[in-house]
Amino acid sequence: MARTGENIYKRKDGRWEARYILSYGADGKAKHRSLYAKTYREVKNKLICARAAPPCSAPASPQAARRYAAWLEDWLQFQRPRVKESTYVRYVNLIRQHIAPGLGRYQPELLSTGLLEQYLTGLLTFGRLDGTGGLAPKTVSDILAIIKGSLRYAAAHGAAAPCQFEHLTPPVPPKEIRVLSREEEARLAAVLLADTDRIKAGVLLALYTGLRIGELCALTGEDLALDAGTLHVHATVQRLQVPAPAGNEKTRLLQTSPKSVHANRIIPLPDFMAELLRPLNTAPNAYFLTGSERCMEPRTLQNRFKGYLRQSGVPNANFHALRHTFATRCVEAGFDVKSLSEILGHASVKITLDRYVHSSLQQKRENMARLALPAQ
Repeated sequence: MARTGENIYKRKDGRWEARYILSYGADGKAKHRSLYAKTYREVKNKLICARAAPPCSAPASPQAARRYAAWLEDWLQFQRPRVKESTYVRYVNLIRQHIAPGLGRYQPELLSTGLLEQYLTGLLTFGRLDGTGGLAPKTVSDILAIIKGSLRYAAAHGAAAPCQFEHLTPPVPPKEIRVLSREEEARLAAVLLADTDRIKAGVLLALYTGLRIGELCALTGEDLALDAGTLHVHATVQRLQVPAPAGNEKTRLLQTSPKSVHANRIIPLPDFMAELLRPLNTAPNAYFLTGSERCMEPRTLQNRFKGYLRQSGVPNANFHALRHTFATRCVEAGFDVKSLSEILGHASVKITLDRYVHSSLQQKRENMARLALPAQ
């Protein structure tokens, strides 16, 4: 099976083969080269990089002779004690699924700006592992960040890295932000307040404090100081892929420190929220959502949340929409942005303004209504 116009074929042995012109002989005849891979995406990446790469010359030093794949592994080991485990797992997966298959066989001195431009464009176009389309721009930006960091690491240890990174900026379109309208918020709250249990109370807690889904799953009885009217955020729960799984295990549930140092915070509770939580007694070492020493998975909570949306007749939304809604309502209520930024656990006020503050149409109407013609 061939991909039209690309000279890429699926062989009878199941592998994909790509052929391209390597050079022309003195007689004008083309000299071809074949590349092989297990997937269409991987062989396409190899083809793009091979066409963009300059001719290989003899290395000037042992360091220059090392392939980029070796530098990537060194960089991973350098980063491991310096980043959260979730970040390290993300690095490993992106390197082993995308970067090493596409670029690992080159020496750093051959990773030119032009080659990397074509490689990144290829990822945006057909980079998905199943060959059905391109990777998300955010994923490509993460891959570019790894390439930059690892090549700078290689350069600091004697390898030549000629790429001009300032020219490599894949577009990252703004995400569509879902904020519940006041009517949607009221309908959802009505469902959550009917026969309130731990999970419904947890969703309400996220709606009125801006907790992330992983932070809510990690919340324990010890973190709730209801007499003082506060809760302490100092952990998050997430399921991560295991780079080198033991046996058949492919993922595992981890509790780690929050997203950043600023996410470790104390949040004052609204009075009505503290009273709502009070009957739901939770042992200090038990998780609030389950009432036991076993936490709830974020995916399970997400599914329960979707069910509450259906019950309330609210159009589909991600759990993170509660955080956007909380921030927007706070601004509409006149919160100062500095306080809101600290409640949300952001590193700066700018992040709060850029990401989480969204004026509703009703607020815009109220602001426009303040305008009037000058007195005659």
